[in-house]
Amino acid sequence: MPTSRPSLTQLEMRGNFINRHIGPNPQQSQDMLAELGISELEDIIELAIPANILNHEPLKLTETVSERAVIKHLRNMRERNKMFISMIGMGYYDTVMPAVIKRNVLENPGWYTAYTPYQAEVSQGRLEALLTFQQVIIDLTGMALANASLLDEATAAAEAMTMSRRLSKSPANSIFVDQDCHPQTIAVIQTRARSLGYDVIVGDPYHDLEQHDFFALLLQYPGGKGDIKDLSAVTAIAQTKAALVTVAADLLALVLLKAPAEFGVDIVVGSSQRFGVPMGYGGPHAAYFATKDDYKRSVPGRIIGVSKDSHGQPALRMALQTREQHIRRDKATSNICTSQVLLAVIAGFYAVYHGAEGLRLIAGRVHRYTQILAAGITQLGHPVLSQCYFDTLLISTPNRAKRIAAQAAEATINLRVIDADHIGISLDETTTRGNLRDVWQVFAASTTDLPDINTLDMSVGECIPEALLRDDQILQHPVFERYHSETEMMRYMRRLARKDIALDRSMIPLGSCTMKLNSATEMQTISYYEFNAVHPFAPLYQTHGYQQMFAELENMLCDLTGFYAFSLQPNAGSQGEYTGLLVIRKYHEVRGEAQRNICLIPASAHGTNPASATMAGLKVVVVACDDNGNVSLDDLRAKTTEYKDTLAALMITYPSTHGVFEQAFREICELIHQHGGQVYLDGANFNALVGLSRPGKIGADVAHLNLHKTFCIPHGGGGPGVGPIGVGAHLAPFLPDHPVVEGVNPAKGIHGTIGTVSAAPWGSASIYTISWAYIAMMGAAGLKRATLTAILNANYIAKRLAPHYPILYTGKNGWVAHECIIDCHEFKKTGNVTVEDIAKRLIDYGFHAPTVSFPVADTLMIEPTESEDKAEIDRFCEALIAIREEIKTIETGVADAENNLLHNAPHTHRLLLEKWTLPYSKQQAFFPNNDQHDDKYWPPVGRIDNVYGDRHVFCSCPPVMNDE
Repeated sequence: MPTSRPSLTQLEMRGNFINRHIGPNPQQSQDMLAELGISELEDIIELAIPANILNHEPLKLTETVSERAVIKHLRNMRERNKMFISMIGMGYYDTVMPAVIKRNVLENPGWYTAYTPYQAEVSQGRLEALLTFQQVIIDLTGMALANASLLDEATAAAEAMTMSRRLSKSPANSIFVDQDCHPQTIAVIQTRARSLGYDVIVGDPYHDLEQHDFFALLLQYPGGKGDIKDLSAVTAIAQTKAALVTVAADLLALVLLKAPAEFGVDIVVGSSQRFGVPMGYGGPHAAYFATKDDYKRSVPGRIIGVSKDSHGQPALRMALQTREQHIRRDKATSNICTSQVLLAVIAGFYAVYHGAEGLRLIAGRVHRYTQILAAGITQLGHPVLSQCYFDTLLISTPNRAKRIAAQAAEATINLRVIDADHIGISLDETTTRGNLRDVWQVFAASTTDLPDINTLDMSVGECIPEALLRDDQILQHPVFERYHSETEMMRYMRRLARKDIALDRSMIPLGSCTMKLNSATEMQTISYYEFNAVHPFAPLYQTHGYQQMFAELENMLCDLTGFYAFSLQPNAGSQGEYTGLLVIRKYHEVRGEAQRNICLIPASAHGTNPASATMAGLKVVVVACDDNGNVSLDDLRAKTTEYKDTLAALMITYPSTHGVFEQAFREICELIHQHGGQVYLDGANFNALVGLSRPGKIGADVAHLNLHKTFCIPHGGGGPGVGPIGVGAHLAPFLPDHPVVEGVNPAKGIHGTIGTVSAAPWGSASIYTISWAYIAMMGAAGLKRATLTAILNANYIAKRLAPHYPILYTGKNGWVAHECIIDCHEFKKTGNVTVEDIAKRLIDYGFHAPTVSFPVADTLMIEPTESEDKAEIDRFCEALIAIREEIKTIETGVADAENNLLHNAPHTHRLLLEKWTLPYSKQQAFFPNNDQHDDKYWPPVGRIDNVYGDRHVFCSCPPVMNDE
């Protein structure tokens, strides 16, 4: 019987979500605290965290909101969005996500909680799904190679521009941009070009091209206003000038149209949003990037390739990683880290489910409806200027465009007002016959009979010349022919998902990645129609629900960080870094100090930091770290003195990339400010600060937050992610704006902004609801407790592992922050065991490896987050301790120096089909601990040969793919 009467507040369970999100229960927390020699969670603050960074002001966040109340609040919020039929186009179209994909991928934690597939052996399912996505892009564009997604069409075009500059032999410093490209793409190109010192020429390439010199040409296909043109002549002109040609192409249109590759272009980019991914008020969506095989080592982002495993069987991996920022740093091909994997998977599955014939029917229907609509508008007396089009019409409406758009809005239809004299209309997969009649009604006089659809259908002829229609076969691989029934599609997706380790199977202890719970309540909103089906350029009066959510989320983030304002436009952490540095550059320019172009970056920094600084037009100068892994104050003082007249910024991660709270953070910030620089805080480790410290109050001028880490947006197997930036009041006027939507930066001043960094005004708007819900349900007290629990879990792991593995860096009183690094380099000398051997052996124990060899070679960086309970943490620690004992058997000669448990890991089921010849038992190989018998994870492939994969680059679906 209870000894005390519970309070009414306890009975109401208002803060119950906190206990659902935080893994350790009160007894487990007490046990871990006792192991560390303390009694209260709050004791961690004094022991581990520098006193001069602590926040003593109460947060303004509301008290914890229950899960039911959050669902109700979000329901009210979404109902404030007015649901109009979108015919705006401009790169965003309504679509239909097949329910089987929605239920089994979008809403399935086996897909959305997975991490970027750096550990390829436990990622074969999503790697296969991404390879399929690449095959879709290769088939439709006709190019030889495609990557596994980028952030959006506009930034993909900007990446094509920088790649063209690297590859072009033209001495010119300009890119020529087709004036019929989408305005958001032009704006992003202009922002990127400005920071890199390129000139942008916006004009008509079909008339003005020969009179200009340029290193890159960007075309839209079909054009933004709908026209389809033969690209051969302009491509030939560009090639005579040694320029590379990029085409931004509509993926659904390419089902019917001649492939861009047939025009001889070099790069094709675009969005896969039309393949089943909701508009979501701007995102997230997976962009694509396709090019020639000759250029494969210059491609930005990730490429999935086929290699082989230790059994000689085909196996997939991320190919050519040496191009990436975590290897090449400031010399990387791009700063891209997170891409849009979950959305690329959905788009690829959309193609699998429909197959070539299904896609032809969808594209054909959209095109036929557009032809019928055009014929009807012409019949009603309005000139249709478009002659050759796929789904978009340009209508002449002299001095009547706004009036017609208003009349359409009364019928809950959004049209595009191009100018006072022209209306644009775009159709999509969801368009119906009724929609056509509604549009005709807008253009018709009140007494006029509407055209007859069936009659027009019989009379309209094909408006696209045969020379511009596709005459080759697409999607001929068996994967696009086998899964057209829902039953088979469901089983196919399940077969792929079970090949992987995601958070639904075990903890993913990746340091610097914060693989915490993505709760079901938080995730509900991504399926809400009223959030999903909103066009990013819909009039603001129709999006009050979104605007309310943005305002509330920005206020929450400002409260937690101490910053004055936030921009939600950056749609990845890398984009946040780039945006923040552009804001700093703009600040210096406005103050008459444009010469400030030096960015100091600690040697321990993540590779995106130097890559982003270079992309922002800054010169990287590395600051050394001392023996304890902290920024060397002596070296920093020397560098700030040397560059006092040209210092622009310091990029610093806090807690440090080495997983400790540096004692001198405030001193470092003061030193930078004394020498005229600004402090950029990389918010990758903000999970160790939430509720305890506010960066904007302790010296940081700007920071990006990885909401896919700290604030529960799922990683999705490598995206989506978002990286909003917070700034001080002096930087707020320079935050991004947008060429289409007014009011994106309400603080915009007379000196203008940095421009536009992402295609959509508020970036990946639809997933901000996840972070809003998390903060609301946790409240100030819950967020603080989560932070302290994350630090507790990390220090408990360090304490348990310290007798077996050296803990590389510690901070105040020997404590780490929210993650710890174990040193494995000695094992090379003592037992010929590498850190990779340990990572692969962990798979046999059912775990995804921690972060390997970052930020220090031959180490494992472990971050448990607050969401893992003591039992799971103990299971992980015991696996690592057992592996250490296995290493000892090699060191002492008990186990063979080459043929042993670690060198042969991971062990696959294929070994059971052969005569057992290994010098250890099957029990040791497959079931090293007893808790695996009921739920064993069987890796689908053995250790993958990375060298073979890079020497034999093959990045499309193999002739026969084994689904079993």
